Amino acid sequence: MSTTLVAKDLAAGFGDHLLFSGLDLVVAPGDVIGLVGVNGAGKSTLLRLLGGLGTPDQGTITLNPPSATVGHLPQEPERRPGETVRDFLARRTGVTSAQTALDAAVAALTEGAPGADDAYETAFDRWLALGGADLAERAEEITGQLGLDVDLDRHMTALSGGQAARAGMASLLLSRYDVFLLDEPTNDLDLDGLDRLERFVNGLRAGTVLVSHDREFLARTVTKVLELDLAQQRVHLYGGGYDAYLAERERLRRHARQDYEEYADTRDALAARARTQRAWMEKGVKNARRKSGDNDKIGRKFRSESTEKQAAKARQTERLIERLDVVEEPRKEWELQMSIATAPRSGAIVATLRGAVLRRGTFGLGPIDLHIDWADRVAIVGANGAGKSTLLAALLGRLEPETGSAALGSGVVVGEVDQARALFLGDMPLLEAFRAELPGPPPDEIRTLLAKFGLVAEHVFRPASSLSPGERTRAALALLQARGVNLLVLDEPTNHLDLPAIEQLESALDSYTGTLLLVTHDRRMLDAVRVNRRIEVAEGGITEQVV
Repeated sequence: MSTTLVAKDLAAGFGDHLLFSGLDLVVAPGDVIGLVGVNGAGKSTLLRLLGGLGTPDQGTITLNPPSATVGHLPQEPERRPGETVRDFLARRTGVTSAQTALDAAVAALTEGAPGADDAYETAFDRWLALGGADLAERAEEITGQLGLDVDLDRHMTALSGGQAARAGMASLLLSRYDVFLLDEPTNDLDLDGLDRLERFVNGLRAGTVLVSHDREFLARTVTKVLELDLAQQRVHLYGGGYDAYLAERERLRRHARQDYEEYADTRDALAARARTQRAWMEKGVKNARRKSGDNDKIGRKFRSESTEKQAAKARQTERLIERLDVVEEPRKEWELQMSIATAPRSGAIVATLRGAVLRRGTFGLGPIDLHIDWADRVAIVGANGAGKSTLLAALLGRLEPETGSAALGSGVVVGEVDQARALFLGDMPLLEAFRAELPGPPPDEIRTLLAKFGLVAEHVFRPASSLSPGERTRAALALLQARGVNLLVLDEPTNHLDLPAIEQLESALDSYTGTLLLVTHDRRMLDAVRVNRRIEVAEGGITEQVV
């Protein structure tokens, strides 16, 4: 079905906080619109509104035709207790809701309810369009292609993180919506998954709006970029791809700064001239008063005329200032400014594995011989499920080898941002959860630190688990800045971070002088971050490349 989604004059916010207003957007067949902006700018809110999952404060959203289907796939797929993989796929593809509507239409048709024929036809067409007729067969095929080798009647809550990521990917590849709304679809995907996702998105005839912080994915897929500029309270739609957007945004920002500086220079120059003219006028008045007793009528007349001329010039200059076209000073967006504190150096050998065979359930890795030296900068890559997290757990002493040995060196102070951001997942308020990890500094000092990471009063007293994934990631980065580490372990650190924060993290990593273990599928981060070793985990073992 050829479908167009149209949003007119949308506005949304929460409480007194406005996210965006006056937003107009047309999503036509074949469009791939990348939605960008800092964390908290309203990207996920906008996707939910476009998906009909909320009501805008202002404006309208229409579909043409009205019967079209819109698929909203959120950034954290909900794993419901008791839900099987098969049920999860049916729910995410919309087939479950379509089946429910079809069953209700069949019941109404059986009972001979008025209009039941039309309702049944509509429900049946929707079920067919969403792929309900052959979902079971396609699900087996797609999950097999993705390497999700589990019984589809297994509960989603029993899957590992990598398996759950593959199930989420399968739900997307199985979907047949008329409009796709994708919130962080690249999270937790390995390079093969990213390649499949790119081919899927580029092959869609349906209109697509997506949020992603994977810069390479954006560069390879999007045809337009919609920027939610929270600082300026403006919405910009840029034609062309992501790299064209970056160039055009930089050009516009440079011109906006130049225009303001030219205006400010002209205004300040005129204001200085007016002040000088007023000063001369006042000096003339004082002279006229001091010499008012003179009998020199010609002199008095000259001084009076001179004073009046200076007053007239001052008034003329002030009118010039009033007639200037005012150019507002561009407001800077909040920008994460981070560093990573380095603890005193550890021993020369940071971590070792000797003939280590690692096992988690039925999964095995090894035997492995590996040593990490002081100041090594190591990128660890591999497909989802290959064993990267298992390798990290053994290096950090959290997993005892089945055979062989593992040892952490002397003086090692570990700082970790794990893939699940597990430090900040409990019901404890963020401030208390942070103090549990960093008990020394007083609460006011911790609040000041968190504010530098964009976590202000509205965040610090909320349960940590209620924060967005991006906010939990920033809390973990704040902890690294405060605590001081000499072994930094980052497992998919760019997941959920906005693009400016990713660039700041890359800059902080460049100046960090300790030992680094980096696990990421972010292709631009792998290019940007300096490493001297690259370890690939595959087929139950590791291979190493010196960079």
